[in-house]
Amino acid sequence: MAPSPPVPDRAPPSASADDHRLAVALADEAGRLLVALRAELRESGAATLKDEGDRRSHELLMDRLGAERPADAVLSEEGIDGAARLSAARTWIIDPLDGTREFSEPPRPDWAVHVALVAGGLPIAGAVALPAQGITLSTGAPSAPPGAVPARPRVIVSRSRPPKVALAVAEALGAELVEMGSAGAKVAAVVLGAADVYAHAGGQYEWDSAAPVAVAAAAGFHTSRIDGVALAYNRPDPWLPDLLVCHPSLTEQVLAVTRR
Repeated sequence: MAPSPPVPDRAPPSASADDHRLAVALADEAGRLLVALRAELRESGAATLKDEGDRRSHELLMDRLGAERPADAVLSEEGIDGAARLSAARTWIIDPLDGTREFSEPPRPDWAVHVALVAGGLPIAGAVALPAQGITLSTGAPSAPPGAVPARPRVIVSRSRPPKVALAVAEALGAELVEMGSAGAKVAAVVLGAADVYAHAGGQYEWDSAAPVAVAAAAGFHTSRIDGVALAYNRPDPWLPDLLVCHPSLTEQVLAVTRR
């Protein structure tokens, strides 16, 4: 497995209080739009829900960022990527609708909106809205520090395709498997104490994890590649092969498995 590019030694610029507030405001606004859209198009079928959810949330976020942060670059799952973001001092990495499948299956709640601000390769501000659950996690008001791990830890996986690495971690820890949808919902479950480990090796894009990693790190959870290498964002190729988010007390036990 090829290592990730190292995170720059130079400390990235810090986010302003307004950056943190803006991340929350945008995630919340897009979330409200999606909740209303889901109700409006409930009888229109899954394909329409997916397409319209992606499109309308993307357009809202791009319009708002264009107005609020015209000098910053944007990388969106639903947008056209360009080289300009690579030389930008600050780049917003957004997933307008993380978990389109889950969104298209009302009343499933395990979908999210991701808004992250990246500078120097690191997410410095972010918010993950879980609109169907009425929850928004953010770097501006980090969640409570991790509590105690239960006697039987919980490893979170996808419903349909649990990765081998997660199954190996669960076996090593004697853990319970918890099934859930989108990447944002999975990381949020760890941050909120409903799970303890999220180990993913099937590949994701930067927009799948930038905001979740920002809020998890701000709350004191371990975040890295599955080999322990630091995560780096706003790279020329936004594909990330793997991800680990876990309770800090389990980090060494989990890495002992995932580094194999």
